[in-house]
Order: sequence, then C-alpha cells, then structure tokens
Amino acid sequence: MKNYSEDASRQYHIQVAKGEVGRYVILPGDPKRCAKIAQYFDDPVLIADNREFVTYTGTLDGVKVSVTSTGIGGPSASIAMEELWRCGADTFVRIGTCGGMQPEVKSGDVVIATGAVRMEGTSREYAPIEYPAVANLDVINALVGSAKEKGFPCHTGVVQCKDAFYGQHEPEAMPVSYELINKWEAWKKMGCLASEMESAALFIVAGNSV
Repeated sequence: MKNYSEDASRQYHIQVAKGEVGRYVILPGDPKRCAKIAQYFDDPVLIADNREFVTYTGTLDGVKVSVTSTGIGGPSASIAMEELWRCGADTFVRIGTCGGMQPEVKSGDVVIATGAVRMEGTSREYAPIEYPAVANLDVINALVGSAKEKGFPCHTGVVQCKDAFYGQHEPEAMPVSYELINKWEAWKKMGCLASEMESAALFIVAGNSV
C-alpha cells in the first residue's frame, strides 16, 4: 500500500515511526484516556496525535512502553495494531469499558477476555469465521495475576464482540431484531461475561501478525 503521509517514515494513520514505541502497548479507545494513562509512565512523551490515534511513549520499571488510542470498533483498532506492529510493538493490552452480561459481573469489576464471539465484520477479512478469536495465554495470566495482587474483582472468560452499539442497546428498533435478541440470549446462556466492540478483531489481527 502506498504511504500518503508527508513523512513516508511514519505510518499513514497513526503517524508513528519505527523506534518511537515500545514493544508493549496499551490500547484504550478514547484518545483522552491516553494522557491519563501516560501519567503513570516515567518521562512520557507525546509521539503523535492524528485522527482518533493518540500515542504517548515512556517507561515503566525501566522498560519502554506506549499507549495508543484506537477509536471505537474493530476497523480502527485493527489499523492501530497493524501500524504499531510495523513500528516494533508486539504485545498489546486492550483496556476499556464493556457491558456486563452475567449477574455476577458488577459495575466496576475487571473482565479479562480469554476469547471473543466474532459477531463483527473486521476479523472476517483476516480469518475464516470458524477460526476462534483467542487471547495470548501469557498475557491473560499476567493480567489475572496483577488483578489478584491488587485485590480487584476479576472475571475471566469469553466476551461478545459486535459492531453496532445501538444494535445491542436498542435491538427492538432494528429490522433484524429477531436475530439480535435471539443471539444475545444465546451468548448469555453460553456464559459470555460482557459485550464490547474491539476484542475479536484485535485477537485475530494479533494472531495474523505474529
């Protein structure tokens, strides 16, 4: 693909160049969250601010780390991951809000996704729908260990990933309400913990990029 950036050394969308990010990158959705997260870094530096993609880089315990916002949904999240990987990143932790689907998942609890229902479109352009969207086991274990160490209420399991926010919250208003409502009940019966909009795409893209 041709890079239309004024500076061809920078990725087209995120406007980051090789060497400007750490191998570990935190991925929130909201650009405004990046500055808040970067406050926990040592010596954070704003690397780029373009479209929905804001990137800061600093260090934690002497290790170079970054935070990049992805916007909402799989398409922009996958673009961020693709371009960050080309800049040297190889380990990603998506953080953000989700909607609980099980009674035991309370507001403020931490949900660590081990896999995701691929009820979205982005991942279909990377892998056949039969291929599961699963997280890296080492990252899962590290997150679970940290949550337990901090004493945070924590749930691990499968989440449901979709493209339409209002398709979930107002399914009865949609022409395909019969499908949305029935599948929602199916996911709940199967034990889905929460619903969000990025995990399935990120899990599949990460598997494709390794």
